[in-house]
Amino acid sequence: MEVKSEKGSFLGAWIAIILPVLFLSVLGLLILRSAGANRADPFMIARKQSIWLCVAFAAGIFAAFVDLKLVKKLSIPLAIGTLVLLALALIPAIGKEVNGARRWLEFGPILIQPSDIAKFSLIILLSSYLHDNQRRMGELLTGIIKPFCILGAFCMLIILEPDFGTTALCGAVGFTLIFLAGAKVRYLGSLVLLAVAAFAAAIYHNPVRLQRIMSFMDVEGTKADGSYQLYQALLAFGSGGVEGVGLGNGRQQLSFLPEAHTDFVFAIVGEELGLIFTIAVVAAFFILFIATIYSLRKAPNMYEFSLCTGAMLMIVLQALFNLCVVTGLMPTKGISLPFISYGGSNLVAMFAFTGLLINCVRSWSKPTQIKISEL
Repeated sequence: MEVKSEKGSFLGAWIAIILPVLFLSVLGLLILRSAGANRADPFMIARKQSIWLCVAFAAGIFAAFVDLKLVKKLSIPLAIGTLVLLALALIPAIGKEVNGARRWLEFGPILIQPSDIAKFSLIILLSSYLHDNQRRMGELLTGIIKPFCILGAFCMLIILEPDFGTTALCGAVGFTLIFLAGAKVRYLGSLVLLAVAAFAAAIYHNPVRLQRIMSFMDVEGTKADGSYQLYQALLAFGSGGVEGVGLGNGRQQLSFLPEAHTDFVFAIVGEELGLIFTIAVVAAFFILFIATIYSLRKAPNMYEFSLCTGAMLMIVLQALFNLCVVTGLMPTKGISLPFISYGGSNLVAMFAFTGLLINCVRSWSKPTQIKISEL
């Protein structure tokens, strides 16, 4: 027998995952400091984000070293607890309402968004289910109905908040994992059509979301009301040019772009730091995506394969949705840019996903015994 080690491969994958995250997090702090320049306390947003960054880093470290088998055993209790939190957020006497949406639970000075926890719980439960039923994924009941019931339970509670962006994100990730696990395409196609129809009907019967769609179709004509935020974001990119106007010198953070530190923070990056840094942000997420895809070939089972894929997609697809919204490629929806946008629970969730990626890569790179005849 001979011991084969892949430490070099692990180190390369680790660097390709962690460096983009560190770059995006540091950039986020710098931009949030700039975005809060017009406030009474210019450092308030960045200071709060720094505190959450410490919490998120601890969550990432925990996720990077927790026993993945233990996580699998806790998948059902974790999912049940998360669904309870999502339901509690919908109760007027318990959940906190902001701008017409009831998405938060308030614990003293801390606001927690259960939908961010739901992203984490969903991929753990779904990965566990897909692993346990891998050989029966070609069946209608086991491969389609049951996993989509799991996905539907989370998505239904999230869309009732309402949070259409997170619902679409969870739906896209869940569908991808089920597809990769071997569910039959003919079943998936029919179910996707039903899901899209239901999602479209929900938008049609929601005046706020429907107005966003209509405004998106005519940005120039609705720039004074429905498309104001998007129009200001596009102006920010235009004024930033290649090199940007300089950190802290942008005009959009002077209340021209509402809530510039949250969903539309990428526009501040474009205005103040220019095309070079906007490309760097996109490249950082792309590197993380490629590093994960490269590492997936070493996954020992469906559980860890789905866990790693789901964690990566939750980060990359959320980033893609946000970037498309801010640049006018998709209708406006409330979804944060991972590691950069202000927000505690989302930052913790993103670092937890990063920790899961590191955990998988680390466990897959441990020395393994192979026969000499296999060399």
